[in-house]
Amino acid sequence: MEKRQRSDSKAHCLVFPYPNLQGHINPMLQFSKLLHHKGVKVTLVSTIFAYNKLMQKTSGCSYIPLETISDGHDQGGSAHAQSVEAYLERFWQVGSQTLAQLIEKLLSSEYPVDCIVYDSMMPWSLDVAKKYGIVGASFFTQSCAVDSILYHVHKGLFKLPVVDDQSEISLPGLPPLKLFDMPSFVYDFGSYPAIFKMVVGQFSNVEKADWVLCNTFYELEKQVVDWMATFLPLKTIGPTIPSHYLDKRLEDDKQYGVSLFNTNNDACMKWLNEQPKGSVAYVAFGSAAQLGVEQMEELAWGLRRSKSKFLWVVREAEAAKLPKGFVEETSEKGLVVSWCPQLEVLANEAVGCFISHCGWNSTLEAFSLGVPVVALPQWTDQSTNAKFIMDVWKIGVKALADEKGVVRQEEVEHCISEIMEEERGKEMQRKALEWKELARKAVDEGGSSSNNIDEFISNLVLSREKRCACEK
Repeated sequence: MEKRQRSDSKAHCLVFPYPNLQGHINPMLQFSKLLHHKGVKVTLVSTIFAYNKLMQKTSGCSYIPLETISDGHDQGGSAHAQSVEAYLERFWQVGSQTLAQLIEKLLSSEYPVDCIVYDSMMPWSLDVAKKYGIVGASFFTQSCAVDSILYHVHKGLFKLPVVDDQSEISLPGLPPLKLFDMPSFVYDFGSYPAIFKMVVGQFSNVEKADWVLCNTFYELEKQVVDWMATFLPLKTIGPTIPSHYLDKRLEDDKQYGVSLFNTNNDACMKWLNEQPKGSVAYVAFGSAAQLGVEQMEELAWGLRRSKSKFLWVVREAEAAKLPKGFVEETSEKGLVVSWCPQLEVLANEAVGCFISHCGWNSTLEAFSLGVPVVALPQWTDQSTNAKFIMDVWKIGVKALADEKGVVRQEEVEHCISEIMEEERGKEMQRKALEWKELARKAVDEGGSSSNNIDEFISNLVLSREKRCACEK
């Protein structure tokens, strides 16, 4: 991908992901690459602490400059000593001030800012944008289905707590849902109150946004997208997956650019390449999920019982939860690594299913690469994603937990077998490949997401021209 000269820039966007969370940074970093490729000048924004911890490790996108602001905890230590709620309050206060200072600096530069694309988890960014008369685009990193549920909660259209946990819940554009198909903050009302406040607060001022950008694709969530678009300027722009795995329009775009961990590429890819096609269950739970010891043990024994081979990513912080001797006892059929390149693994033809918590990024990766899913949701939006994977998109199964909330080894074995060996699994594999093609078409030239991004850029150019005319 060639670096464009400044004189070619159609407009200038600040892109401001929620810091410290890889699942929020990577989709917005990927969107930044697309804007840059289409001639928009992009500047990434990070907090000072997040930059020192994470963003300086970006690779493959050095052509996108980065600016930092303060969240009030530039050294990081004091942030961890506070409650989440206290940290977020401090971030809102200091972040608003330092973001405003950054905009003022850039407005007086050769290339003033035309737009802020901000993570929806930081709605105060829109207030700062409006103060300076620039375009504000809210970027949602969850599915539109989850966004719709949280919107209803915010508006008081869906009352909490829910007393009847057996009745079907009907919401516009969504299939009938049970309580435990909802995000964990809804079915387990009162858990993580600070995070509940943050995810519902995404909608506190969303009606004032000039654009609402969603990391999904229209064909995946037509009904709920159509409903939300009746009252919000909503456009789908995903899946924000590196171009190499979709449309291939961005040369050498094979990685997101940010990783919290050192990858063990050589070991896991060498092992995968030696396995037969469709023979491996790939197990990974992202950068933040923490399984209990009992669940880790049951998953381990389920993998051992299964007829399929497995590649299991167990972060170093989680390794002590593995049963004693498990790695050695299963070395003939499985490989346990501390981290590996997920996209590259999912694209490998040896992988026949993906055992995941079903965070939205992982779900989109499964769609984009045509891999059936065994869902073991833990919290947040994962239970809703699992419901849609199994019953709406039909590319996988949800592993059933017992009364203690633990998925037992027999269930793990059964789910792998259903996808890898049984007739129903063949149908899931066929469906997964259909969605893979639809995801590719969405981001390719003339596709729904590609057209929406082009429309977004065209409107930015018009906004810039009007602003320049007013200043003359």
